[in-house]
Parts: sequence; structure tokens; C-alpha cells
Amino acid sequence: MNPPDNNQDNAPSTPHSQLPTPPPQSNSNPNPDPTSISISNPSFEQMVSFSAPKKRRRGRSQRSTSSFHTLPNPGGILPNIDAAPRSTNPGIGDEIITINKDATTEALLALTAGFPADSLTEEEIDFGVVPVVGGIEQVNYILIRNHIISKWRENISSWIAKESFLDSIPNHCISLLDSAYDYLVLHGYINFGISQAVKDKVPPTQQQQSKPSVVIVGAGLSGLAAARQLLRFGFKVTVLEGRKRPGGRVYSKRMEGNRVEAAADLGGSVLTGTLGNPLGIIARQLGCSLYKVRDKCPLYRVDGKPVDPDLDMKVEGAFNRLLDKASKLRQLMGDVSMDVSLGAALETFRQVYGDATEEMSLFNWHLANLEYANAGLVSKLSLAFWDQDDPYDMGGDHCFLPGGNGRLVHALAENVPILYEKTVQTIRYGADGVKVTAGHQVYEGDMVLCTVPLGVLKNGSIKFVPELPQRKLDCIKRLGFGLLNKVAMLFPFVFWGTDLDTFGHLTEDPTNRGEFFLFYSYAQVAGGPLLIALVAGEAAHKFETMPPTDAVTRVLQILRGMYEPQGINVPDPIQTVCTRWGGDPFSFGSYSNVAVGASGDDYDILAESVGDGRLFFAGEATTRRYPATMHGAFVTGLREAANMAQSAKSRGIRKRIDRNPSKNPHACATLLADLFRDPDLEFGSFSIIFSRRNPDPKSPAILRVTLSEPCKRNEDPVADQYSNKILFQQLQSHFNQQQQIQVYTLLTRQQALDLREVRGGDEKRLYYLCETLGVKLVGRKGLGIGADSVIASIKAERTGRKPASSGTKSEGMLKVKSGALKRKLIRRIKGPVALNQNNNGDSETVKHESFGNGKASVQATIAEAIGSSNTKEESKWLSTGVASSSDDRMNEQTPTQANEFDEDKNKCSSGLNSDPSQAT
Repeated sequence: MNPPDNNQDNAPSTPHSQLPTPPPQSNSNPNPDPTSISISNPSFEQMVSFSAPKKRRRGRSQRSTSSFHTLPNPGGILPNIDAAPRSTNPGIGDEIITINKDATTEALLALTAGFPADSLTEEEIDFGVVPVVGGIEQVNYILIRNHIISKWRENISSWIAKESFLDSIPNHCISLLDSAYDYLVLHGYINFGISQAVKDKVPPTQQQQSKPSVVIVGAGLSGLAAARQLLRFGFKVTVLEGRKRPGGRVYSKRMEGNRVEAAADLGGSVLTGTLGNPLGIIARQLGCSLYKVRDKCPLYRVDGKPVDPDLDMKVEGAFNRLLDKASKLRQLMGDVSMDVSLGAALETFRQVYGDATEEMSLFNWHLANLEYANAGLVSKLSLAFWDQDDPYDMGGDHCFLPGGNGRLVHALAENVPILYEKTVQTIRYGADGVKVTAGHQVYEGDMVLCTVPLGVLKNGSIKFVPELPQRKLDCIKRLGFGLLNKVAMLFPFVFWGTDLDTFGHLTEDPTNRGEFFLFYSYAQVAGGPLLIALVAGEAAHKFETMPPTDAVTRVLQILRGMYEPQGINVPDPIQTVCTRWGGDPFSFGSYSNVAVGASGDDYDILAESVGDGRLFFAGEATTRRYPATMHGAFVTGLREAANMAQSAKSRGIRKRIDRNPSKNPHACATLLADLFRDPDLEFGSFSIIFSRRNPDPKSPAILRVTLSEPCKRNEDPVADQYSNKILFQQLQSHFNQQQQIQVYTLLTRQQALDLREVRGGDEKRLYYLCETLGVKLVGRKGLGIGADSVIASIKAERTGRKPASSGTKSEGMLKVKSGALKRKLIRRIKGPVALNQNNNGDSETVKHESFGNGKASVQATIAEAIGSSNTKEESKWLSTGVASSSDDRMNEQTPTQANEFDEDKNKCSSGLNSDPSQAT
């Protein structure tokens, strides 16, 4: 047993006619021409002919029509696009524009890239692609977005410039063109990959000196995708890889001997779906044609005899019916189904309905195929969410890349600064940046991207300082991480025939049903007579401790039992390789699944950044749409590159603000008022804004309380002795002029959410705010520099977004707004308000007596500095103060303002190894 070498040069793509052939045999099968496809812009027919759900067909296509689904018909705006009124006058912005007569085909193409046909993604809403969510502008944006994607797909080796669309986009929609193009480029939907045109856009090294530095942990597909994007953005990038090679769980090993050679994919091997698959685009940029895995997959009994085709179809139909019953059951059970396994449901139905009892070994084969698709035991898969990603299937054929997927890896790793054999032990992150420790070396940067497999996170191989948030630790524990192993065998000739790409084998022992249950023929694509046997489910775990010689002996016994009765000689293999992904310290398994108790939300939680934009996560286990796939890992790298670029932009703005504190209170008051026109939470007289891209419950939020009526003198003679007549008259005059006054404080996001849940109206909320949380309400100026940084971050995040006046946000957003007019209707805070003035003339407190029941007394401290009575600016009345909270322990802050602004425009500026395999 020698470990596989790390020489991963692409194996030659030997034509089939040059493959070594066996001696003539009477029962040998004909050798038809291999099927290959070249992915280009798919036709309408291709896009609507999606095949069976991928979780059922990873190893073998399902032939039951009940298992098939079709591409959703684009609803909403698209069916009406052709009939909708078109804008012919460039000055009219409230009609649907015409870009391309075939708008439906462009919409379907965008759908394969993950964009809904009639709405925006949450990512687009957060990016602020349109001023108002909903309405004609959104329709026109979607048309422009789809058109840009379609035009780039026509020539994916080019760099498509924004200027190329100016002639086809009306002048009044140029801002939408800017928004769509910038979004698509930043997030890697266009102009990505390894073409020369994309490489030419990487700035010279000397231009990176002023850019942020990023450390990427892991040189798998997600790490490589992120690294290439960040380099193009001008970032300084360092990739740390524990192995001696790039690719991670994607590994093509060259096997050779006796003048025969082949490239064996020991890890990720099948491109699952080609419509919109970004790795298919990379393959096209390499000039490769993908090879379609043919559907033909005969099965063989334990004794080596073929399974009767009619019985095969009967059991397969029964198996699919059980899956359909399980799907209906989880709908009836609701949330309870989260605690039930798919295996338990299938076994219950099998016993009740008696399906598939005639051939349990055949039924067990389908269970093994399902466990292969999920890299997990059906007894541990969630009944509720095991197939939650099926609606996002890109569609299209399952394909091999001739020469192995190592060709993709090496193309992506070209010119990327990767340091090999650097095993990371610690990741420290904080306000000053990050420090990544690998051995005795420490690598510093502004941000770090962690792309290690979920198995490594579960194992606790990397220590995070400070510890990861509990919600992320919980999701790491809930998600499943399964195992798939392989035996790759290089033979002197193709004895199994070339008219099929897969064939299966049944077992008697249900606990060992996944042992060599499926064989993949790579003879057409590997460059030599290569056959790979798969080991899934419980058998994959047993295989980890099986001696490689025993494993190969067992496989040959199965193959000879199949083919020798047909008069076909099965030779000894020239070379074999057995994988051990479960024992690999850089993976501890194969790919993720939704285990009992988990859900698709856990993929989203694992993807969340930590430490105020310092620590990011990518990998197949961080996408709920495409988990357990190679392209899923790749797109998460592109996603996090965009997130890191935006985080760096926001941080740069905050730094400039800190270096250039504002001298214009009115400008910054205007900015704050503008942000509160589109609050993230709004209830009663309370409005809250916070970062929509930082889900950390401890992230800062700004609360505004609006007092909307002139204050009246307190009739209580006891309370009246604490008031100041002159101050009261000044405030009353101010209220009469302004009609309302706002006071603020800093909270954490979680405190804001808790405040929203308080019942009993504004009075109870004020009591909770002041007594339970112990905060101080201050004027805008009293928020201090700390709040200025929060404001700047939110402003940078919302750059380009106008206040919404109508429409609603997508599902998952925190609130639904019914228009700007509604925001003007601010509920009054009941109860008398009295302000006390000290000898210095400063207003110190507001006392709310008898909130509701006359028993609760609130001391809500409001530190105010009263300025000149000649100004009408709010900041003159509420100019100093301290915002603090007993829960988040915010430090006292000075009233110094730190908002950068443009005095000319009188407004704030927005600047922006061991190796997993063994050989015999």
C-alpha cells in the first residue's frame, strides 16, 4: 500500500478507439459512440425537461413518471410581459421596457442561475438593487438582469462591459442597468472563471498594497473560487491548505501501469445538473465537452444473474410510492416530522402497505442509492427536510468531465498564492483584524474565510477565539455529515462493455446493502479502462477498517460472479485505490445532509459571518440550495467574496469617518432621519435600524422613540415642583414648531427584538426599556462616535436605496411596510411628561408617572443639553448624552460627532495530510 502521489497532471483523453480491448468473445456487447455534450445556452425545451429529483437519482435515474418534475412556470410578471404596455417615450418610467422579444427564454435562463422569475432574491433586496421593492421598476430591473445574464452566457470567455448594453436600455433605466450589472459582477453571476479576459482584469500586485488582506483556510473549490474573485477585486490573498495539493474533496489521481493510464476521481466526480452550473461554465472556458452519464443501469442479483427488468420497474415504482407517502406524512405531521427519520417512515409504510416485500434485496438497493445521494443513513436523515434542496436543482444531465475534475481544480488554482501543508489550529478574530495560526507560523489579515468541511468543524480541529456564537455551534452539531468511499480499479482492458456507464449489484444483508452496490464506468472519459465501485451507508463506515486487499478481493468476486457466467473473462486489475474519507483529518467524511432535528435554516446559520465582518464561512455545507455538490461549494466561494468586499467597503467608510469627525450636526441629523425612513423594525412610536447583513444577535442597533404631541404641564402639584417653567415653555414652543421630537439609544439587535415582543403598548415598552434594560434616551447628538460608526455601516450597506414608499419586502424580512404615508401616523405616548432642569439649565430627566395602572413609576434618564433658543435644529435641543445598557454593557461615549460629510452638498457622504486514499 502506497499513498497516492500528488502529481495530478491531467490524464490524457484517449479516444475510445485507442483503448486496449479484450480478446473477442461471443457475448461481448457492441461499443456505441460515447455521448458527449457541450453546454451552451440551453433551449426552452431543455430547460423545461428537468429530470427526476436529484436526491432520488444521484446514482441512477428514476423511471417512474411520478418521480419527475418540471421547471416551474414563471409566474407573476413574466406571463404578462409580452402583453404589457411598453415604454416608447424615454421620459416615461412607469411602463415595462422592451429589451428582447424573447424575454421568457431569458427569464428561464436566469432561473437556472438561481433567480426567481417574478421577484427578487433576498440577496438582491439587501444589496438595494431597486429603490422600491415591487412595482414597474422591479419588473424592468428583472428584465435587465435577465438580459445581462443571457448575453454573457452567449460568450462566457469574454468580459462583458456595462457599456455594451447602453444602446438597448432606455435612458431612464440606466440606473437600473448600473444596479443590475454591479450586482451580477460583484456576486459572480457573470464575468467569472478562468478565461483570459477575466484573468486580464486582475490588478497588478503593486495596486493591492492599499487593499485589505484576506486569509483563506482551505484550497477546495470554495476557497479557490473566493481567492480568484478577491484577487480580481484587488485584495491581498493568502490561501492556507493542509494537504500537499489543491482541491480538497475533489481529487483526480493518475493511475497507470503496463502502458495503460487513467484519471480516477476519488472524491467529487459527477456534475449534477448542467443548466446554469458554474463548473460547467468553467469547463467550457477550458474548451471541454462534458460527457453525459447515460441512464441505462442494469442490476445483478447476489448470484450474479441479471434482475428481471419488469420486476426491477415494479420494485422501483413501489419504492417511489413509499417516498411519496412519506412526503404526505410530513405535511400532516408538521413540525413534529423534524424529530422523525426518513428511514423510520419508509419502514413503517413498507410494513403497512406491503410494498416491495417480494424482493427485499432489490428494495434495499434503492435504499442504498438514497443513502449514496445523501451521504447518510436513512435512519438518520430528517423526514421533514432530507430533500429540502430539490426545488433548487439546476436541471439538466449528470455529466463527467473527461480527464477528471482535477482539470477544473488546477485551472482555478493557477496563479493563486497557496501555501501547502499548513494545518490551521487557531483562528483569532476581533476589531483589529484576524490571526490564523498554522504550526509555528501566524498569518495576519483584515478578514479570514474558513472553508474547511463540516466534518472538521464537528471534530473541533480548529479553535476559534473568541468561541463561535452558540447558534452556529448548535447548527454544526445538528447538521449531518455522511460518508461515501470508493474502490478505483485500472484494468488492462474494458471487459464490462461500453454501452453503459453504470450497473448495480444487490446484497442479501440489509445492513451491508451499500457495499459495492453501484459501479461507474469511466472508460469513456478517464483515458483508460477504469471502473469504480461505490460503498455507501453503513457499509462505508465498515469499509474504513477493511484491509484494502480484502476490499479488492471482494469486488473482484462480485465482478466475476456477474461476467464469467456470460463467458467474459475478468482480469486482475493493474492498480487499485481505496479511499478513506472518514479517517482523513482534513475532511472526516464526504458531504453534508439534513439529519433528524436539523433543517435548511442550519445551512444559512453556518454561512453567517462572525465578528462584525471579520470571520466568514464557505463550503458545500453553507448553502441550503446546493449542499453536497461541487458547484454548491464553488458558488459559496463567490458569495463570500462579495460579502467580504462589501464588509471591507463598510469598514473603510467607518475608518474615514473616525478620522474626519463631522462638524455639521444638521447634515448628520439629515442622514439619520433618512435612514429611519426605511426602518428595519417599526411598532408604535418605536423605530429601529440595524445591519441587515449581520444576523448576530449582539450586533448594534439604533432605536428612535418619537414623541408626537406638545407636552402639557403636569397637573400633579408634587410633580410640578420638579419642573422648570422656562425650560418647559422652550420645549413646548419647540414641539409646536416641530410637531414631534425624537430621542435615541443604542441597543443590541436581540434587545430590539425583545422590545418588539413587549405587550401593552408604548407605555409598557418604555417601562421595559428604561427599567428592565436600564437604558438612557438621548438626542441624536448624544449618541456619540460609537453610533456614528453604526450609522455609517448601515448607510454604506444601503447605498443606492431610496426610502420605500410602497410594496413589501420578500419573505424573511423583518417587517412589511405599507407606504411612506403610514409612517407619518405616529402613535402618541400617553401619560404626562415632566422635565427637570438643574442649576446649569440642563434637562436631566423625564418622569413617566402612573403608566397605565398608576403603580409603575419609570425613571427614564434623558441627558440633554439645551442650546440656543434661536435655532430650530433638533441637535440644538438634544445635544449631549450617554446611551448605555445593562445588558450589552456599552461604554459611555462622548458627544463628539464623527460622520463624514460634504459641506457643499450639506449631507453625509457614502464613500465607499494525510491523503484520503490508499493504493495497492
